[in-house]
Amino acid sequence: MAYQAGGQRSQPRPVPESSRARAYLQDYATLLEAVPFPSVVFDHRWDVVLTNSAFERLFRSVAPHPTAMPGDNFLRFVLFHPDAATILGEHESSWCLPMLAHFAAAVERHGHDHQLQSIRREIAQDPIMEAAYRHGLPHWIRAVGPEAVEHDGAVRPLLHPDPRWGSDCRVVGETPKTLQDMGYSRLTLVLREARRPVSSARVPRRAGCTGGHLSVVPSGRG
Repeated sequence: MAYQAGGQRSQPRPVPESSRARAYLQDYATLLEAVPFPSVVFDHRWDVVLTNSAFERLFRSVAPHPTAMPGDNFLRFVLFHPDAATILGEHESSWCLPMLAHFAAAVERHGHDHQLQSIRREIAQDPIMEAAYRHGLPHWIRAVGPEAVEHDGAVRPLLHPDPRWGSDCRVVGETPKTLQDMGYSRLTLVLREARRPVSSARVPRRAGCTGGHLSVVPSGRG
């Protein structure tokens, strides 16, 4: 059962009070470990409940941090860890803004939660992040549309330390009802194999234009 990624936890992992729920999580952790892609289960504060070994491998190289380790609280990692941008490509636009949007929704639902309020205070202490949260985020959502905020189905840049994996992943939200009833959510980062360069000898030549299709000319494909 893989429970943490990137070092010692800074606080105890949330555990359900019900023995039945704990037994379910133990079996679910076995299922999670069988998944070859990084997968994480977290609560409404983004406190991590379960991770698998693939998740650990993805974030193994991040430096220790007192409050923002990926295996402790995934939101804090995305927003506050200085190494986040070395793994999460296009960090601000593809990861920070969607997470800030989900955080804003969580604050609306659980406004009195002291841990969420603590994250809100940390955001306020960073002038750039505070401006993004208060002013940039609403404009960004209007500009890109609500679908950009959704995790499930999004294709986002990812810089995996293993070179066999490509430069992006598809984020898949797959939360069964039992986990949902516990107040938990699950995300899996479906990795893609790196594309191997094609030998020039194998590329078919186009009639009339030996240079192929110019990058500045639309290909005509939808």
